[in-house]
Amino acid sequence: MAKEEKVEFEGEVLEALGNGKYRIALDNGHQTLGYTAGKMRRYRIRVLPGDRITVELSAYDLTRCRIVYRHR
Repeated sequence: MAKEEKVEFEGEVLEALGNGKYRIALDNGHQTLGYTAGKMRRYRIRVLPGDRITVELSAYDLTRCRIVYRHR
């Protein structure tokens, strides 16, 4: 059984919420709730409001996403 495929989008962090969650505006106009991926937590990569990021969305739940990359 294969793992489910993720869909990648780019966006911008609007605000930092509690417990490591962020409100994100995607480039296609939608807003989602996102959290940092495990590797980003492990290497202590900071995400601040206004940062450009890449997120992974599941095909099943389009309201939540995982932040996988912070652009420079």
